[in-house]
Amino acid sequence: MAEPSMKCFIQGLPKAELHIHIEGSLEPELMFELAARNGVKLPFASVGEVRRAYAFTDLQSFLDVYYEGARVLVKEQDFYDLAHAYLHKVAAQNVRHVEIFFDAQTHTERGVSFETVVTGLRRALDDAESELNLSSKLILCFLRHLSADAAMETLERAVAFRDCIQAVGLDSSELGHPPSKFERVFDKALSLGLKTVAHAGEEGPPDYIWQALDLLDVSRIDHGVRCLEDPKLVELLREKQTPLTVCPLSNVKLGVFEKLEDHNLKNLLEAGLCATVNSDDPAYFGGYIEENYVAVQEALSLTRDHLYQLARNGFEASFLTSEEKGKLIRELDDYVGGG
Repeated sequence: MAEPSMKCFIQGLPKAELHIHIEGSLEPELMFELAARNGVKLPFASVGEVRRAYAFTDLQSFLDVYYEGARVLVKEQDFYDLAHAYLHKVAAQNVRHVEIFFDAQTHTERGVSFETVVTGLRRALDDAESELNLSSKLILCFLRHLSADAAMETLERAVAFRDCIQAVGLDSSELGHPPSKFERVFDKALSLGLKTVAHAGEEGPPDYIWQALDLLDVSRIDHGVRCLEDPKLVELLREKQTPLTVCPLSNVKLGVFEKLEDHNLKNLLEAGLCATVNSDDPAYFGGYIEENYVAVQEALSLTRDHLYQLARNGFEASFLTSEEKGKLIRELDDYVGGG
């Protein structure tokens, strides 16, 4: 167990979360509540049975359950309730800024309108800003197991909601779906003034990270833990300080690392890379951002300096303005200096 003083330090640490799939924050209790509200029949008899289904062997085995759960999200209020629950949870963990992924195609393919999804999420984010002093950005992710044409169609739907969306990303099944598949879509997103990020180097090889950088012009690499296999790539990531949004508990749950003690987060930091800590799909992977910090601190014997650097990297890697970043970093410095 992490020592109480270290857990206390982590709890109070001002943090940003940059890699959170909002559908992946759907706790079983809310899943059942929404299923009942919307008349959706689930293949699970109880909350306990849902949790027992969270024994994943790889990314795909997780995605099968993840997409099943998402079927309960039908109305605007459902998306509001989903985001509201996540935001209140992380505000209590002293998360000060979030950049949230949403998978529009998961919902539009079921007949739920793009407007329903975005309006519900954005309303919850706006309420959190005023009620919780928690700032936020919204990132539209394309499902890479679907076609580039489907992604382009989704991007075109998003144009009407450009003011609500700050970036686009790439998620879902990584292997066999390289970033190069979506080069045209990301070119279009960049022309619209959107930032770009992409999942790469989780299950996929370092070459996928190169593709995301060279072809998709990404500002951040989501996951990226396999970068250490390529020294030239590490050199580039260090030189450009390209952020990596690392998700420790997720990586273990999906078999990227056998156990948390094997995780390379500390090595990433010590290589001078801009690594951050995030939760990915917290309802499925056993912890929100604070639980990730606590678990990785214990497993890798991270010091307070390591934890400070991870938190600072989170603010630096965000899509906030320089002024907004500076304000949050000063808050972080004040906290650490007074600790």
